Amino acid sequence: MAEIEREAMEYDVVIVGAGPAGLSAAIRLKQLDADLNVVVLEKGSEVGAHILSGAVLDPSGLDALIPDWQEKGAPLNVPVKDDSFYMLGEAGQIRIPNFPMPPLMNNHGNYIVSMGNVCRWMAEQAEEMGVEIFPGMACSELVYGDNGEVKGVVAGVFGLEADGSIGEGTEPGMELHGKYVFLSEGVRGSLSKEVIGKYNLSAGKEPQKYGLGMKEIWEIDPAKHREGSVTHTMGWPLGSNAGGGSFIYHLENNQVYVGFVVHLNYKNPHLFPYMEFQRFKHHPMVADLLEGGKRVAYGARAISEGGYQSMPKMVAPGVALLGCSVGMVNVPRIKGNHNAMLSGKAAAEAAFDAIKAERSGDELTAYEAEVRTGAIGADLKKVRNVKPLWSKYGLVASLVGGGLDMWTNTMGFSLFGTLGHGKNDADATDAASKHTAIDYPKPDGKLSFDRLTNVAFSFTNHEESQPAHLRLTDDTVPVGVNLAKYAGPSARYCPAGVYEFVEEEGKDTRFVINFQNCVHCKTCDIKDPSQNITWTTPQGGDGPNYPNM
Repeated sequence: MAEIEREAMEYDVVIVGAGPAGLSAAIRLKQLDADLNVVVLEKGSEVGAHILSGAVLDPSGLDALIPDWQEKGAPLNVPVKDDSFYMLGEAGQIRIPNFPMPPLMNNHGNYIVSMGNVCRWMAEQAEEMGVEIFPGMACSELVYGDNGEVKGVVAGVFGLEADGSIGEGTEPGMELHGKYVFLSEGVRGSLSKEVIGKYNLSAGKEPQKYGLGMKEIWEIDPAKHREGSVTHTMGWPLGSNAGGGSFIYHLENNQVYVGFVVHLNYKNPHLFPYMEFQRFKHHPMVADLLEGGKRVAYGARAISEGGYQSMPKMVAPGVALLGCSVGMVNVPRIKGNHNAMLSGKAAAEAAFDAIKAERSGDELTAYEAEVRTGAIGADLKKVRNVKPLWSKYGLVASLVGGGLDMWTNTMGFSLFGTLGHGKNDADATDAASKHTAIDYPKPDGKLSFDRLTNVAFSFTNHEESQPAHLRLTDDTVPVGVNLAKYAGPSARYCPAGVYEFVEEEGKDTRFVINFQNCVHCKTCDIKDPSQNITWTTPQGGDGPNYPNM
């Protein structure tokens, strides 16, 4: 689209993504200088539309950013009251006592929240301070300056023809330029991926690792509801097939968040993460809780799990990566929102100092230093070996060795040093011939559901006439390589049923991409064994529209 002439708007800082990292950066910039021109661009139809409710929030990031958040009415209404951990077998469970666990695993002082509502509230605070927030504005391209620096983004392109060409109804969008651009797109964002590749920011780092997190919101029988209760499980149904586990959080209004995470470094391409989640809900402990209730929302997203040793360099000329664009999730705690907020705050402070010194378009090295040596680095460094221990030696080794390592790190040293991750998640996939297929029970429509039925509860929508935002590098690979060698894993690893192999009598097998179903989890971009699928942002406002609850 280089032939299109676009209008340009100038800002001090352009922020891509209205999640906790981007909004924290915007708020902090305005706290430091109310006269700074700051814009936040959000691809969802509204702030929070792409954030499925349900998390346990460590309020340390919010404490640092807005110390009087309680007085300002932040929607942190349900403090954690009890915390339990279970190892599941197919028919029963064993509770793991809390006392041997390192102090960092304690949820005392944390809150069960809807992160969608937290971000909506943060957006209100930002707008009151003069931040411009534009939802429904997907950022499809980076704009580079004469010296190779990132100087802005292209946002608001609508109406491309199905083949990607420009038509009569195409709206070309605008260029938004900034002295600095912050990318807070979440996990595996398309612009962040481009920046990491262009500037070789992952050089010398361990490969990033990921999990697929799937979540349902249930309204349950009030007699079974325990507001403030937090439960985590490991073991069945995954067993030795994959790492991962579940979480069950009791919010207010008889709502329960039921989540399931599958680590994407699994070897067996026959594994079906979505069906593992559905099978999990039939465990007696979970089935008893959900019986008589109803599922009211569903969604999925990838989770960055590489931690401290996988964080790429976070800055390049004119641009900084924030939050999950870097990968700041504390895996054993299943928490990253506090670090995302702290990263936004740190990036804002570095940009403020640079602009005050009349700099622009350079590297915000002070931001990177603060992340690695400050509270975020300290949080992630303590748990850096849990994921590689789990990946290499299994669940028991992770519980024992990882627990010991977290204890010793709390005291300032590690018995293991810093372990590496080895392969990326795509390369971890074995040929199908090395494994047997897995027989999954059919969903019953009460506790478990087929994918397409559940996707309807993500309220996702994509304009069908636009170009598919899921792009193949080579059209022959899905059938010729991935189906032949890996039994077509895209038909299973996608939690929204986007990909299917269609067989018709007398015809060659076809690979079909139902991009309208996409919930923007990015799993395909991560797990495809041939790395043949690239997720790009669709036009603004498309994708999930998670309910405001």
